[in-house]
Amino acid sequence: MNGQQRLSKVALSTPRMARALPGIPMDGTVMVRLLRISGSGLSDFFEPAFRALDLSEHSFHVLCLLVADESGAASPSELSDMVGTSRSNMTRILEELERAGWVARSVAPRDARRHVIAITGPGREKVRQTVPRIAEPIERAFSDLSEEEFALLQHLLRKLVVSLDKGSARLDAVA
Repeated sequence: MNGQQRLSKVALSTPRMARALPGIPMDGTVMVRLLRISGSGLSDFFEPAFRALDLSEHSFHVLCLLVADESGAASPSELSDMVGTSRSNMTRILEELERAGWVARSVAPRDARRHVIAITGPGREKVRQTVPRIAEPIERAFSDLSEEEFALLQHLLRKLVVSLDKGSARLDAVA
């Protein structure tokens, strides 16, 4: 199903949902659905490009974060937070990257309970080879947005990220 078909399904089902679930805020519900469809669409869009490179989007993101870090290393929990995936999924991602020889795991020098993930020479080379092949799909993903729309979307998504933190804190206080 393409994006336009998904949007049509949302438009068709929203009035039915509003009638069936009168207590649910429909504008917010539609926004959640649109964000989920967008996220799924991004994954569907990028997955073939990354698969052709023997990577996943998350594994490439991890490698990029490690290359960008001055020390070339980070903890699994830091990587999980920065990539936006669960700790258990990050464990799986790191195991795959380690098997490929693109990262190495070691014990933190000052805390034997903590692990450190470091990028290897082959990992740096994988990123170097991948960047030119993934740059065009990244640009194409947002090509229908003007510069102003792109900047506005980025601003609003950043605001949403912070808003979700605040909303979560309020829910925790009520519970």
